[in-house]
Amino acid sequence: MSENTTTQTGSPVASDEHSLTVGADGVTALHDRYLVEKLAQFNRERIPERIVHAKGGGAFGEFVVTEDVSQYTRAAVFQPGAKTETLQRFSSVAGEQGSPDTWRDVRGFSVKFYTTEGNYDIVGNNTPVFFIRDAIKFPDFIHSQKRLPGSGLRDADMQWDFWSLSPESAHQVTYLMGDRGIPLSWREMPGFGSHTYQWINAAGERFWVKYHFTSNQGNVEIGGSEAEIIAGADADHYRRDLYEAIEAGNFPSWDVHVQVMPYEDAKSYRFNPFDLTKVWPHADYPLIKVGTHTLNRNPQNFFAEIEQAAFSPANLVPGIDVSPDKMLMARVFSYPDAQRYRVGTNYNQIPVNAPHAASVHSYTQDGAQRHAYNAPDVPVYAPNSKGGPVADAAAAGMGSWESDGALIRAAATLHAEDDDFGQAGTLYREVYDDAAKERFLETITGAVGGVKSPEIKERAIQYWTNVDATLGAKLRENLATAGETANESAEYVGVGE
Repeated sequence: MSENTTTQTGSPVASDEHSLTVGADGVTALHDRYLVEKLAQFNRERIPERIVHAKGGGAFGEFVVTEDVSQYTRAAVFQPGAKTETLQRFSSVAGEQGSPDTWRDVRGFSVKFYTTEGNYDIVGNNTPVFFIRDAIKFPDFIHSQKRLPGSGLRDADMQWDFWSLSPESAHQVTYLMGDRGIPLSWREMPGFGSHTYQWINAAGERFWVKYHFTSNQGNVEIGGSEAEIIAGADADHYRRDLYEAIEAGNFPSWDVHVQVMPYEDAKSYRFNPFDLTKVWPHADYPLIKVGTHTLNRNPQNFFAEIEQAAFSPANLVPGIDVSPDKMLMARVFSYPDAQRYRVGTNYNQIPVNAPHAASVHSYTQDGAQRHAYNAPDVPVYAPNSKGGPVADAAAAGMGSWESDGALIRAAATLHAEDDDFGQAGTLYREVYDDAAKERFLETITGAVGGVKSPEIKERAIQYWTNVDATLGAKLRENLATAGETANESAEYVGVGE
């Protein structure tokens, strides 16, 4: 009989699956003690490298708005003709600092916009979805993709154990095991904000949006065998490629698009629009171009300007806000908390993280590495009668949504076509061509072939059968024909390998 999950102090935990929210679709409660404990503990597991996205690189650039989307947002960064300095960091999710760039993995795609209204960060990946939809499972997911505490090795059993017991992961795993799992370079892959965000226009009207970055270099992927050769020959292949391209004046660029959903549509849309494991089909909400993002300057000091760079979806500007996406609401806490631990309490005073145009008027005080401060006659508390800065809801331009209900732990409300395997099956059947399907089958045969536990292996086969019945049957046949030998797992032994 299984023991009950407990907090660090031994008290029982109500759920490992669902955060505490106001109703099924409301805000996440800060007093969800287990969620906060779990995320705060996870953020402090390692030092000094990032717990996830440790291996990466980046460059500086410029975002230029070429279209007019002012009807949807008042944010200065997205007004017609606006030009904004940017910093971009690319990364691998699971690998450590020294890991090869070309291991099969999801790639981080994060952009910091140094806007006139403060810093705005889009912290995403090269896929439009993610493995889970509730952040209370995030530490568990990452643990399952990292290394065993005893041997220090990655383990296919714990990986597929988690995935097969978390069916919401199917859509993202279908991306990961497909060609998208190994891009040729950071320059030749797309980027996505992944989450649903809220835009607010000058009249206070609200819209739901998703970000898409389309590479003007095209999307170029490589096979597992070629990736292994590159990994052995040049572990820093992506980092070198980006640096040398920019040094040669070959500046990579991405066209930035958004999908815009009218506010009221979200209530009855066929998929839950705030579920991070789902996409909005372009036939329903087509891409609307906003502008172009170009990288044109390499860092002068990699540590100071890339390693110390701190990105967070909590970095918002007037006219942009969060949504009822449960992963996003938790990331708004977790990311800056991780940066305070990793870089330091005053990480936003480091030049690469400090706003370029906007002035900072804050009542924060002291803390490690503090080097910016107010004059001694400026008050350090609010409210005050000494002329200190005051909050202004209108200036903040924050969004909102309606929700009312008891505090509960539950999955978000299911919409008409919500299920865990449907969009993954559509991706496999309708997006992948025959050659891509063959490569995909070869990859998952190797991945599932590395599982030692018969029970977990059977669940993994059923997982892919749920995505597509024919695919599951072919996988079962391949595993039986190949004798399920250990070397079939050589290409993929974890998200990072």
